[in-house]
Amino acid sequence: MDFTLSEEQQMLQDTVARLVRGEYSFEKRLEFSETELGFSEDFWKQLGELGLTAVPFSEELGGFGGSGIEIQSVMTELGRGLCLEPYLQSVVFGGGILSQAGNSEQQEKWLSGVATGELKVAVALQEPQAFYNQNDVSTKAEKSGDGYTLNGRKAVVIGGHCADLIIVSARTSGDVRDADGISLFAIDPNADGVERRTYPTIDGAKGCDVFLNNVKIGADALLGEEGKAADVIEYQTGRAIAALCAEAVGCMEEANELTLEYLKQRKQFGVPIGKFQVLQHRMVDMMSELEQARSMAILAASYADAEQSDERRRTLAAAKNVINRAGQFISEKGIQSHGGIGMTWEYSFAHYAKRLVMIGHQLGDDDFHLERYASLLEAS
Repeated sequence: MDFTLSEEQQMLQDTVARLVRGEYSFEKRLEFSETELGFSEDFWKQLGELGLTAVPFSEELGGFGGSGIEIQSVMTELGRGLCLEPYLQSVVFGGGILSQAGNSEQQEKWLSGVATGELKVAVALQEPQAFYNQNDVSTKAEKSGDGYTLNGRKAVVIGGHCADLIIVSARTSGDVRDADGISLFAIDPNADGVERRTYPTIDGAKGCDVFLNNVKIGADALLGEEGKAADVIEYQTGRAIAALCAEAVGCMEEANELTLEYLKQRKQFGVPIGKFQVLQHRMVDMMSELEQARSMAILAASYADAEQSDERRRTLAAAKNVINRAGQFISEKGIQSHGGIGMTWEYSFAHYAKRLVMIGHQLGDDDFHLERYASLLEAS
C-alpha cells in the first residue's frame, strides 16, 4: 500500500506547517494559555479563513470532503506546534457527530458555522465514574412536554468553557451501563440550569465539568434516534482517536528533535554529551518508537472513515495503545537525556511531555485499549 501523500494532501500539510511556524511560537503559546479563553482567537480565525476547519465536511455542507488522511495532516502539524485551539473537539469530534446523527435542519443550522470556525462545539460524553466507558451514562434525559429535562454531570470537557454548543450524552432508558437507551443532545451552554466549572489541564489547555440541573430543551435538540446513540458515539470516538494519534506523532517528532539538538549542544568533560554511547542508544530507541508510532497513526487514519467493523475497532485500539506507550517512552527518555532542564516551565520539552501524557489518557489509556484489543480478538 502506498502511504505517500498526494500533491493536494502535501499542500494541505505544508499550509498548516507554515501557519504554525509563523504564528505559534512557544512563547506565544505560554501567553495564550494564560488568557481567559486559553488559546488564540486570531489563530482560530486563520484556521477558518484558510478553510482548515472545513476539511472533513462534505462540499454540500461547505467543506472539502477530506478523509482521515487529510485530518492526519492537519493534526500532526498542530501537534508539532502544541496548538491549544479546540480543533479536535469542535471540528473532528463535534462536527463528526453532527454530520452523522444530525438531521438536515440541524446540519444546516450548525455545521456551516463549524466549517467556518464561527461556531465552536464541545463534546461532553465522559462522566466521573465511567473510566473511559462511554456507555456508562448516569446523566438522565426525561420527557417533559414536547421536549426533555436533563440532569447530571459531565467531566473533563475540553474546550467546553468557550463552546457555543455542547453535545451531551444522556440516558433516556435502560440501566447505567447499557448501550441501548443513550441519546445525544445539542444544548446551549448558556441555558438555564447549565453550569460550567473551568480549570486548567496539565498540558496548558482548559477543561471544565458541566453540571446539568433541570435543563429544559426542546425535541429539536435531540441528535439522531432516541436511545440509539451508542453506535454514533463509538464511531466518532474512533475518528477522534485517529486524530489524536496524528497529533501525538507531531508532538513526538518535535520532542525527539529537541532532545537530539540538546545532545549535540550540551557539553560534559569537554565534549557534547551526544558522544556518549549510552545516550546515542537511548536516542536510537526514541527514534524507533517514533517510527512505530508514525506507522500506526497512518494506519489509524486510513481506517478513520471506514465502515464500522471489528477490524476497524481492533486497528484503532492497537494504534492508541502503541501511541500511548511510545509517547510515554519518548517523554521519559527525553527528560532523562535533558536532566533537570527537561521539566522546567520555560523550556518547551516539558510541555511536549505533558501533552503526550494528556493524550495518553484521552479517549482511553494504553491498558484500556489493550484489553479492548484482546476482547475483540477473542470475539473473532
